[in-house]
Amino acid sequence: MRLRWRLHGAWMWPAFIVLTIADGLLANWLPIAGDSESPVAGALLGAFLGLAAIVFVAPPLGMLMRRLRRDMPRIVARDYAGATALIAITAAFLVIGLVHHQTVLVDRHALEDAVARAEAFIGERAPDQFRQNLASADTFELQPPLIYRTCVNNFEQTETYCVVVNRSKPFANSVTVSGSEPNRVLSQGTG
Repeated sequence: MRLRWRLHGAWMWPAFIVLTIADGLLANWLPIAGDSESPVAGALLGAFLGLAAIVFVAPPLGMLMRRLRRDMPRIVARDYAGATALIAITAAFLVIGLVHHQTVLVDRHALEDAVARAEAFIGERAPDQFRQNLASADTFELQPPLIYRTCVNNFEQTETYCVVVNRSKPFANSVTVSGSEPNRVLSQGTG
């Protein structure tokens, strides 16, 4: 009887390994915050939450399971409880990622729209040395999803032409010239 329970109750640690990898992949495909997440960061978060669940959630949940099934050994009940908690964490990664995915899509669309507006303005109004190098455009998010700053260097990389795009304004009035300080210099002040 004990051997049967041992064979049925050894799910928590294999589940921990498999679901930690799944958490990393889910976080990469469907980030739970921001626009992107590396699989390693997602796996680390999943591992941390999983270990916390094993330490803090599995013992009381295991006691509850033993109340429902008195014939179940304590170690098996804790193992089942831990595996259940790990599955709940991965399910939460999936649900939060799916809910947040719409925000990611909206942010990406806003950035693409801002870049298109900036490139149209620069391609039409900037000095020739910048229009010819439009492929090197660099966009910085000032206040997403509304305000972005796009800069283009000349071929010699000695001068920069920048514009600010305000997506809340009509297309024709949404872009204004914004000096010549490169975005990399501007972004250093925000980090």
